[in-house]
This record gives sequence, structure tokens and C-alpha cells, in this order.
Amino acid sequence: MPADHLPDDLKDGLIAVGEAARDLKSPWWIFGGAAMALYGLDEIHVPDIDVLCAPRDARALLSALDGHVVADPGEGLFRSAVFGRAPDQPILIEVMAGLEVRDGGDWAPAAFASRRQVFVEDTPLFVPDIRDHIALYRLFGRPKDLARVEQLERLIA
Repeated sequence: MPADHLPDDLKDGLIAVGEAARDLKSPWWIFGGAAMALYGLDEIHVPDIDVLCAPRDARALLSALDGHVVADPGEGLFRSAVFGRAPDQPILIEVMAGLEVRDGGDWAPAAFASRRQVFVEDTPLFVPDIRDHIALYRLFGRPKDLARVEQLERLIA
């Protein structure tokens, strides 16, 4: 999706993330609804930007975004080694590192094997391949995640 079709708050937030992440040492990804918008889906509401990165980078990214580490809300289905929010950006930014999802009685890493570069204006961002994102949503398994699987599958059909 060309950046001019993104809502202003999302576009500005994505640019803020990309600029703040320029010096990160390890791979990082935009995922969730913001990534879906970057794939070209425009019929979704994006309330925040989710970023997945390495634990050491999460703190640096949060600092660069004037955010802070918070206690992991621990919905019971997810947990993060580092979880933080940057609420004073054009859109809420949530940063996760060491993200895991409950898979039955065990915890499974929520990670991506692929990384695709996209640009908003001249700012580089990274998203997982759509199929990799679909696999993560299937692992999450909530009704809203399975609805997103359907949207993404239609996009690549």
C-alpha cells in the first residue's frame, strides 16, 4: 500500500519506528494490524503498531521513542521477556521481545523466519512474509487472529 493511503497517525508512527530502529543490532519486524496495512489491506482499523525485536534492542527502541518498559500484561496466552509502550507517539507503539505464546500447556516462541523490507516515504521498515504472518496468527488461534488469517489468505490468493 502506498504510504499516502495510510491514515496519518499510522504513517507518522511507522516513520517514527523506522527512524528510531535504524541503529538496532538485530532483526526487527512490524507485525499485527500495522503490517497488514503495509501489505495493502485497507479495510482494517489499526489501533497501534506492534514491533517484535531482540530484548537488548527493545529497551533502546523504547528509549528512542520516549517509551518505557511496563509489566507484561500477560493475557495468559502471551508473554514477553521485554514489553513496553510508547504512548506519546502519533499512534500507540508496543514493543515486544522474546514473545512467546501458550501452545497447550507449553510456551512456544512467537518468531518470524522471514523479513521483507518495505518503505513508508523514505523510511525503511521490516515485515514478515505474509505466509509467515499467517503461521503466527494460526499459532495465536484467537477468533480475531483467525479472521486475520482469512484476510491475509485472500490477499495472496
